[in-house]
Amino acid sequence: MSPPIRVLIVDDHELFRSGVRSELKRGLEIVGAVGTVPEAIESVRSTRPDVVLLDVHMPGGGGVAVIEAVLKELPATRFLALSVSDAAEDVIGVIRAGARGYVTKSISPEDLASAVQRVHDGDAVFSPRLAGFVLDAFNGAPPAAVDPEVDLLSPREREVLRHIARGYT
Repeated sequence: MSPPIRVLIVDDHELFRSGVRSELKRGLEIVGAVGTVPEAIESVRSTRPDVVLLDVHMPGGGGVAVIEAVLKELPATRFLALSVSDAAEDVIGVIRAGARGYVTKSISPEDLASAVQRVHDGDAVFSPRLAGFVLDAFNGAPPAAVDPEVDLLSPREREVLRHIARGYT
């Protein structure tokens, strides 16, 4: 019998981290749960998890910053993005940084555990709706035109704009 997969949970919402830990602890070894980019970088380096379950949007650079800080140093570590965002730029950004998959927080606990296992085994895992974004981004088609004024927005301003576009107040 192989040892359990070692998982680090990275999300800036404590209640969410606690819930994910509770749901995944039955079949996986949770080596930690942290809420900031610096804590995540330090925890990846100190615990050497097999899979990092990683939120995309966090203060201090988010999931991309974590991946970029540790992937070259620890290339065997796999990253699975877990986010509320289903925006194409978020999916593509984290995959380009080196994540092996991207699932949304609407995923069931059983499917999340399966996604962690599959990423650990070397598969790429995406929520069905998000897979098309990745295929489009890497098929050689030119990127869609972007309003140059949007490029001038800060990451926080873009995040607020995405929420407004989705109908949030």
